[in-house]
Amino acid sequence: MTFLFELLIAFFLIVSGIFGFVGSFGMIKLKDPMSRLHAPTKATTLGVGGVLLASICHSVLLEGKLSLHELLITLFLFLTAPITALFIAKWHIHRHEQPQDLPDAGEDEIWATHAVEQVEDVPDHSAN
Repeated sequence: MTFLFELLIAFFLIVSGIFGFVGSFGMIKLKDPMSRLHAPTKATTLGVGGVLLASICHSVLLEGKLSLHELLITLFLFLTAPITALFIAKWHIHRHEQPQDLPDAGEDEIWATHAVEQVEDVPDHSAN
């Protein structure tokens, strides 16, 4: 039975290594930043998630202990990877798109990434 557990753990490690390699390769080969956005999020969620699953299986099946550290790390990574991807996408929009180039925003006429601010009351410090 121990051999099957070790085989399962090795499977999770091999799968996570493959996803880590594919994510790294995607960061190198993909040319557009929005295309590159997909590679690190998959490498993080599936690659590191596979290592954490292997660690959980090792601690539960072979050592007989349940450690909450791996579960907390998994929860943290699965929550932060989409948020990181969102911030990178918003950075790309802010850097490469102008508000007048965006499609119609709908009824409120305001895009969340390009809110128009009133700059009349702000002093100009660029002359210093």
